[in-house]
Amino acid sequence: MEKKNHEKFNNIVLIPTDFSEVCDNAIHHGIELASSLRYSVCILHVINREAKSKLKKENHDISFIGSQLNAYTEKYQKEFGIQIDTKHVEGSIFNEINKVATDIKANLMILGTHGKKGLHHLFGSHTLKVVLESPIPVIVVQHKSFGQGYRNIIFPVSNDMEPRQKVQWTKLIAKLFNAKVQIFCSLEKDPVMNNRLEIITRQITDNFDESELEYTIKVADKTGNFADQVLSYAKANSADLIMIMTRPNIDLPGFSLSGWDEPLMFNEGQVPVMCINPVELGNYYWEWIIPF
Repeated sequence: MEKKNHEKFNNIVLIPTDFSEVCDNAIHHGIELASSLRYSVCILHVINREAKSKLKKENHDISFIGSQLNAYTEKYQKEFGIQIDTKHVEGSIFNEINKVATDIKANLMILGTHGKKGLHHLFGSHTLKVVLESPIPVIVVQHKSFGQGYRNIIFPVSNDMEPRQKVQWTKLIAKLFNAKVQIFCSLEKDPVMNNRLEIITRQITDNFDESELEYTIKVADKTGNFADQVLSYAKANSADLIMIMTRPNIDLPGFSLSGWDEPLMFNEGQVPVMCINPVELGNYYWEWIIPF
């Protein structure tokens, strides 16, 4: 498999919007993060059938979309001093968002959502699919503001995912915001599974140690629904960001997520969640997942 490197990316944060309040919040998250990364921003609106119908009903043409997008540039570009581009395309939301991400070689996507109950209101039934099929990591944002940034990061570790592929992005964000990483491990009573989990955790902490990253380790007090345990831990520890691997049913060993990623993405605590789809790497992880 070809190695990922910076030549494949253009240092762009892609932010789709439907001009709703929650998408405005996602834009603010994305611009703040891009400013810290010294990336540029591309704000995207997909004109699907519903959008066309709304434009017609309100007696607007497509140029109205351009004026709405330009308002973001005028508002943020001078304040943050970064390049902010806008783009509008026609088509289905699912197809076009990920196509644009690939075409512009974006590094990262920030996706606003009203939560699971609001999926149909925001981007239709394709919202979850956009995340799971994204060629790049996606930070799912609800109404929680950016605040002081992602200073308290929850890093779940269990045997039903491949957590090591989250390491490089975790290190990058933690260093940007001088963050503390809280590794939260599932409780495994089976000796074989527990041994596997300990090996994975040790590999992660060794890598964090090499980068002089501040972290803590907590093992769940009991077995049970790990998603619920992660969310309870995140709430109790005032988390700013949760790091997860996504893409259920991927045909790779060790990548069965048992559907626990979805409740984390759309958590009621509205903690932003960074979703990274796993890729097949054989026995190598850190050297191949290079997000910048």
